[in-house]
Amino acid sequence: MKLINTRYILFISLLTVLNISCNSNNNNQQNNNDIQDEDVADDDIIPEETINFYYGADLSYVNEMEDCGAAYKNSNGTTLDVYDIFKNAGTNLVRVRLWHNPDWTNYSNYNDVKKSIQRAKSKGMKVLLDFHYSDTWADPSKQEIPSAWLNDINNTEALGNLLYDYTYETLNNLASLNLLPDMVQVGNEINGMILQQGELEWPIDWTRNSFLLNKGIKAVRDISEAHHTDLEVMLHIAQPENGLWWFEQAIQNGVTDYDWIGLSYYPIWSEYSLENVHIPLTTLKETYNKKLMIVETAYPFTLNNGDSANNILGSDALVNGYPASQQGQLDYLNQLRSIIENVGGQGLIYWEPAWVSTDCSTIWAQGSHWDNATLFDNNNQATLGIQFYNNALND
Repeated sequence: MKLINTRYILFISLLTVLNISCNSNNNNQQNNNDIQDEDVADDDIIPEETINFYYGADLSYVNEMEDCGAAYKNSNGTTLDVYDIFKNAGTNLVRVRLWHNPDWTNYSNYNDVKKSIQRAKSKGMKVLLDFHYSDTWADPSKQEIPSAWLNDINNTEALGNLLYDYTYETLNNLASLNLLPDMVQVGNEINGMILQQGELEWPIDWTRNSFLLNKGIKAVRDISEAHHTDLEVMLHIAQPENGLWWFEQAIQNGVTDYDWIGLSYYPIWSEYSLENVHIPLTTLKETYNKKLMIVETAYPFTLNNGDSANNILGSDALVNGYPASQQGQLDYLNQLRSIIENVGGQGLIYWEPAWVSTDCSTIWAQGSHWDNATLFDNNNQATLGIQFYNNALND
């Protein structure tokens, strides 16, 4: 069953070819690859607290934006470490993406991810590690196999072993540095079959797909056992309507050992509006008895474009009653959070709230395609939207 909103494909196709890179004169760019394999000091880790709801931020772009010259201000206009800004606001979960061998960028590789996890943990925030199992963006229209694994694309058993070993070794290396994440996504927006080449094959070959997914899940479980911890496994699908058929097929084909249903939800690309999105969320929660989290969403605080890079979210992304304003952005997040909580869900993550405009460039233009949908205005000062995280302080 191929149920992918065509407008969403335009978004993810754009992300597929995004190649933000800092100016060659920026001397700080290589810092991500030069980070030392040092443990996070015990004194730097804040004691764990019980978390009833995860207020998350995907900060995968932050290291790159900072290398490009970005500096972030809190609501009072004070320049601070952006991780401090989110922590002080109430953020309790940081999501970070990981590509296998992205030779086109110095970011979202192992060394970059290691730095991000270290920063998050030093502030006492939980971490969700998002394995894309690709050298580039993986999404509902593209699940490109890492080039290093291409020779085994038709050998499911060998491919499963590669996936297992890579997942296990990555997590084991992080464990040796006291940098294990708290949750692990086995794939990113895996609506289609994972580890393919070129155009996706439909319908899903579940014999292959379930074998590969279960190998990734087993690697996470084995790491948990080896290190006497409890890493939670998440499976991530784009848009709630696709979760309805995908998780039904997954269960029927033996993919059952996971803890979280993770969903991307952008009203512009979903069949469900903010008014009725509770329907699929309720169905998923009650049918599968798993934890549920929206791991990607965003909303524009303005329709103005701060640079020459076209905005992905325009006027057609707006929801009735929620204008493109800082208050509208905050109200959208608070309403979606309320919906998730009411159906028994346990988390909401804002996608790339710090992807601000800098001197870096995509292949089309200089700047950010997300600058009107971040949680920072065009002066890099926190918008009212960041007050969404204050709910965590009051829970």
